[in-house]
Amino acid sequence: MDFIDNYLAELSKSVAKLSRDDLMKVCEALMQAWRDDKIIFIIGNGGSAATASHMMNDFNKLTIAEGKRRFRAWALTDNVPLISAWGNDNTFDWSFSQPLRNFMRKGDYLIVISTSGNSPNLVDATKVAREIGVEKVIGLVGDKGGTIAEMADIVVRFPDENQGRQEDGHVIMNHVIAGYLREWMKTV
Repeated sequence: MDFIDNYLAELSKSVAKLSRDDLMKVCEALMQAWRDDKIIFIIGNGGSAATASHMMNDFNKLTIAEGKRRFRAWALTDNVPLISAWGNDNTFDWSFSQPLRNFMRKGDYLIVISTSGNSPNLVDATKVAREIGVEKVIGLVGDKGGTIAEMADIVVRFPDENQGRQEDGHVIMNHVIAGYLREWMKTV
């Protein structure tokens, strides 16, 4: 029980330290994306790819308000054939940047989920999004933030050194953000 108690106690401490102001900045940016009818692209690797898919699901379904236009979110993580084609035929570093070249338009938004913030494919995708004219890059990162924290317009760090708890924190961030957007949609 020591591991379980310690893990959960540390997670609770980290959640308590999570920046509410930074989370609100994300919510405000995504509300603007909705107002402007822009697409929110979401990317991540490994566990963060699963969180990207989960976030897309919550943005597209959980936020629905009767009679209102819907959020448009797309997790590029969900197209394994395209990801593996770029990885196999060219380089995994292009797994998200090249699909962004196909689908992203000026003014769209990008959410990058990463515990390290240093994955080459996420950094390359962020650079390409800037070339296209992304409105905002939102980085949900671990405690150090890495290169993505330096490149993003809005950064939310999960203040914990443990990678597993950072991933837990990103799922919590997703539920806070999507839940906030759901409540907001009832008022517009």
